Amino acid sequence: MTDTPFVMEIPAGRTRLAHPALLELRPSLPDVDAFTRTVDEDMRPGGYRLAGVFDAPDDPDRPARAVAGFRTGTSLAWGRYLYVDDLVTTAGARGTGLGRLLMDWVRSEARAHGCEQLHLDSGTDRHPAHRFYLSSGMVIPAFHFTEHLDT
Repeated sequence: MTDTPFVMEIPAGRTRLAHPALLELRPSLPDVDAFTRTVDEDMRPGGYRLAGVFDAPDDPDRPARAVAGFRTGTSLAWGRYLYVDDLVTTAGARGTGLGRLLMDWVRSEARAHGCEQLHLDSGTDRHPAHRFYLSSGMVIPAFHFTEHLDT
């Protein structure tokens, strides 16, 4: 019998379970300990959360096959919103519905927190991701501009 994939929030202390999937999206973070410290010590205090898709509830140490990193906030432009910082399905699990399962969970979480909008940015070269977001009901309402500042 095959277990049904399920979404679960990944708490501090288990952040490492998100690393293999997020490494595919963020290859500049190869060290799992540095990744875990950054997320748990720098990002979580600001409201960053992780959710992952897992295969079996009885295998708590198996890494997530899809991961979303997100936060909620309020702005004058968007009102109450949920912003997805990171969304990735591992290469071997793409096209299996795990991304859609995770997006549905994120939407439900946004509604549960009174969010009026769901937002994310995606690199201009990530065409398969764009197709996924558009087929999920998202639209492209704006351009995102950035500038790297000398420090």
